Amino acid sequence: MSVRLLTILLPFLLAHASIVRATESIEWHPWSEEVFERAKRENRFVLLDLGAVWCHWCHVMEEITYRDPEVVRLIKSHYIAVQVDQDSRPDLSNRYEDYGWPATIVFNADGGEIVKRQGYIPPRPMASMLQAIIDDPTPGPSVVPEEQITLAASASLPSERVQELQGILRDAYDPKNLGWGTIHKFLDWNIVEFCMNAAPSGESDDFERMARETLGAQRNLIDPVWGGVYQYSTDGDWMHPHYEKLLQFQAENLRIYAIASARWNDPEYLKNALQIRRYIRDFLTSPEGVFYTSQDADLVPGEHSEEYFALDDRARRARGIPKVDTHVYARENGWLIQALTSLYGVTSETEHLEDAVRAANWIIARRSLPSGGFSHDEKDTAGPYLGDTLSMGGAFLGLYTATADASWLDRAIGAAQFVNANFKSDLGFSTSASSGRLQPTQQFDENVTLARFANLLNHYTGDAQYREMAEHAMRYVAAPGVAERRGFQVGGILLANRELSSAPLHITVVGPKSDPTARSLFLAALKQPASYKRVEWLDESEGPLRNMDVEYPRIGKSAAFLCTDRSCSAPIFSPERLTALKKF
Repeated sequence: MSVRLLTILLPFLLAHASIVRATESIEWHPWSEEVFERAKRENRFVLLDLGAVWCHWCHVMEEITYRDPEVVRLIKSHYIAVQVDQDSRPDLSNRYEDYGWPATIVFNADGGEIVKRQGYIPPRPMASMLQAIIDDPTPGPSVVPEEQITLAASASLPSERVQELQGILRDAYDPKNLGWGTIHKFLDWNIVEFCMNAAPSGESDDFERMARETLGAQRNLIDPVWGGVYQYSTDGDWMHPHYEKLLQFQAENLRIYAIASARWNDPEYLKNALQIRRYIRDFLTSPEGVFYTSQDADLVPGEHSEEYFALDDRARRARGIPKVDTHVYARENGWLIQALTSLYGVTSETEHLEDAVRAANWIIARRSLPSGGFSHDEKDTAGPYLGDTLSMGGAFLGLYTATADASWLDRAIGAAQFVNANFKSDLGFSTSASSGRLQPTQQFDENVTLARFANLLNHYTGDAQYREMAEHAMRYVAAPGVAERRGFQVGGILLANRELSSAPLHITVVGPKSDPTARSLFLAALKQPASYKRVEWLDESEGPLRNMDVEYPRIGKSAAFLCTDRSCSAPIFSPERLTALKKF
């Protein structure tokens, strides 16, 4: 059945589903070891429906496929049905992320995979698949042996490899419709951040043009009424959005548009960042100031909402508001805290920093684990997961940069040490220490993020153990075949490689924190457009910085120093001079 035909027939199918629901239903279970023990006792298979609460096609599958009498009969007689919200289980989400949502995976009682299917499955093909597994439970062609990975010999990419990956980016760019991808269009923040910063590094000006064009096209996915960004667009262009709004996409779009506004001094980018900020404040912020996970794509589950999102604010509210997932995850909040610190750095508006601090303190109070780690939710059925502690570590480092309060740096250090103690594996860093019956897996983007976080923490602290962490993660990312699995999404490895190969822009303000001039210099330092930077404030009354790798002269008044790995500027006494002095 085509997507277009399904859209036409959807009201009828949903009505039929509501009739079936009264007499037939599937008993859904959470993911657990007990499920597999029962499957072995009763000679059953385990069917995992891995979806998302915000996902349109997940709703359609639940309302139509899993209400079909034949599908229900087959599942009830031969399967144990497991349903998991992928946002709640990063270990399962990262393992099956290539299958999109909904993902359907069938296991034997020992946990071996038999079938892995991507996306919506209509009732007839679903029933056919379930019966085929009953008849012959041999793993199908969708289940292939995992490729053996060998860590790269070095954490540094050879120059020819860098050129190869850059060539992949150039070749995959869509000059007609702009951006990357031929079916789905969305802002790949790693690619755009790499391209934004490419030209100043002496790389091709084409990358800057691609970044500007993509950021311009992405504006089509910003909700003109409520603000916020839709997840992606289909049909190979930017005009067919899927209307779900995920906190991660809000956070990363907010961060990238804020950086772009500083880099190119363009108020339109800041306007876009503030549109996203407004949406987060109005829809995804709890009364306590912490952030919710997502908003549904559908007003009515399973029904397309294109007509709804074409309405103005008053007309939308008259019909109702799509459901907001009010789970509060440490990982998602860490992403947004980092974005808010970036926005604060660009605008100096204290409300953004205050909101970031409020959320961080809430997560510390309610998601902290011993020894510096964080749980995902209030009560995790599994975990802990790498993403939560890693994300909060990045948030703490962003807060230290924005405030010069060393207590945030201490928390970033604690998070890094927890990550190293709990998630380091032979192959980079694993999503979780244990996934029960399934072996822990490594996820590309998490290891990219870890390499960048640990590397910057090394520069802030001077502690070589964080450099070692960064290199270990990078050797996994750079391993033969790992980046190739990402297709054109290689911006992250290029970013991490560039940062591990160079020192960040280093600006230190020297002077009392009570001095207004020093304060103005510090705010000007935060406005520097580099996304890879180390900004610090040395107030001698508080003692030395954690990494005193530069000896600053005593000159009797507040000044800023802009340093590279080879030299430092003369003292800078005015914020205007610091803003203008981007190279020396």
